[in-house]
Amino acid sequence: MLRIRWATRPAGERATFIVLALAASAVSVRAQDIEPRAYSNIPIGVNFLIAGYGYAEGGLVTDPALPLENANLQTHTSVLAYARSFEVGSQSGKFDAILPYAWISGTAEYAGQPREREVSGFGDPLLRFSLNLYGAPALSVKELASYQQDIIIGASVQFSVPSGQYDADKLVNVGANRWFVKPELGLSKAWGPWTLELATAATFFADNDDFLEGKTREQDPIYSVKGGLIYGFRNGIWVALNGAYFTGGRATVDGVEGDNLQKNSRVGVTVALPVDRNHSVKLYATTGISTRIGTDSDTIGIAWQYRWGGGL
Repeated sequence: MLRIRWATRPAGERATFIVLALAASAVSVRAQDIEPRAYSNIPIGVNFLIAGYGYAEGGLVTDPALPLENANLQTHTSVLAYARSFEVGSQSGKFDAILPYAWISGTAEYAGQPREREVSGFGDPLLRFSLNLYGAPALSVKELASYQQDIIIGASVQFSVPSGQYDADKLVNVGANRWFVKPELGLSKAWGPWTLELATAATFFADNDDFLEGKTREQDPIYSVKGGLIYGFRNGIWVALNGAYFTGGRATVDGVEGDNLQKNSRVGVTVALPVDRNHSVKLYATTGISTRIGTDSDTIGIAWQYRWGGGL
């Protein structure tokens, strides 16, 4: 059985390698994100504070489920996020909360009609609970130093709180004025310094009953499959190449079904850099490679993470 050998890696550096995953979803804050290292073992009782900035050009990243065409939107997003790891049974788990603020400007078409928009405000907060079901026992920072990963199976559920900026007279907004819930099941397998990740998820949407001046917008679930390959260096730096495919999400407005079934794929690269025992930085970029309806955008971003507690 092949396993990662961590005994020679200082505990602080090893924690950096493992726990920077939350930042990958901090700026990509809706259904179509490709987050690396979502299912890995992390030390128990550690807190994480993350501040991030991302820039996206093309489709609407604050609500990629919105079926826009010929979108030329520029989105600047700043994010503040908090996470804490804890023990559930004998396995490790994590809770995280993300609060985005975005500035959006540009043009797009909806139902064949051109739209122009400039808006800023808080986005819908995101909350998520993650639990490793197998292969990631609850360990302290000291105990984690000798942990050897093989296969990890985990699950998570994320949901949004529709409290962000929303104008019912406008199509493009920072908030979505509806709840969504996203259950996900993931697997992580290590071979030496390499880690292979696979995950599948479904995003279920509540109705927006105040869409474009009082219309009701319903939407079918969006289903996704994600995969990634990660290489970890002995100094704590890691590099990830990820891809995802999304389908579904056909929308109905006031009972009229749209021709907007989504079939989209995206790829991205992420680089995580440890600064010291408590600080780390992540750089990432994603792009759409095939888009029928929805998010056809290019995104770049940076995130800083500070961690404390748990004996660090």
